[in-house]
Parts: sequence; C-alpha cells; structure tokens
Amino acid sequence: MQIHQLKPKTENRKPKRVGRGDKRGKTSGRGHKGQKARAGATPRPQSRDIIKAFPKWRGSGAKVRRKEFTAVNLSELENNYSAGEVVSAITLKEKGVVKGRRADKPIKILADGDISKKITVEGCELSAAAREKIEQAGGSVK
Repeated sequence: MQIHQLKPKTENRKPKRVGRGDKRGKTSGRGHKGQKARAGATPRPQSRDIIKAFPKWRGSGAKVRRKEFTAVNLSELENNYSAGEVVSAITLKEKGVVKGRRADKPIKILADGDISKKITVEGCELSAAAREKIEQAGGSVK
C-alpha cells in the first residue's frame, strides 16, 4: 500500500447551510426582513440581557472575589536563602524570587520541594504543609 492509496474510513460530511434559501425554502428560518434576517453581523445584546445572563456574583450585586496570591515554593526558598534569614515580601522582591506583575499580589508559600535551612517567615500566607515543613526544619512563622 502506498500513501496515495489511503482513504479515510468515513467520508467528510459538510454542515447544513442555513439562511441561504437552500432546502428550507422562503426565509430559511430567519423570519421576515430586519437586521437579524440579513447576512453578516447580528445586533449586540442590550445591557439588560447581559446582566440577566450572568449570575449576581459575577455582575451586579455583592461582589465575591477570590483572593489571588503569588505562589512561591519551598524549593525556591531553599535555593535563594541561607540559614537564619528572614523571608518576607520585601526580601523576596529584593532577591528576585518574585518580580514583575507577580510582585503586586500577596505572597503564599507552598510546600512544593523540601527545606533544610532554619528560616523565619514574616508577612506571607502559608499552606499548612509548608508551615509544617518549615517548623520541622527548625524555622519559625510569624
């Protein structure tokens, strides 16, 4: 068998063309006249329709927002800090662990990786596992 002899198992089926006078007749499901009957763009929805489409927490009403953090792993702290140093948002920025847009958000330390150094963490959120690993290494969390 050669490459030009290959054929697909099933033939391609073209989607049904709607709104062009084909098969359905007369207005082809587009009603009569008006902007919605024409080819091309349809009108934008009214603002009242957009508000109805979204749940209250997404649009109007009480705004419930998830707090966004910049994630920093323990492995990054292991590589960038020596024993006895203080880990805070300021020192993380100075050392270049957190930079750019990430630096504007609050920082959360996650337990990915291991830490063997005795460090002190200040002013950062921690996951429960990260807190446990830091304390096992002899460090502290303030």
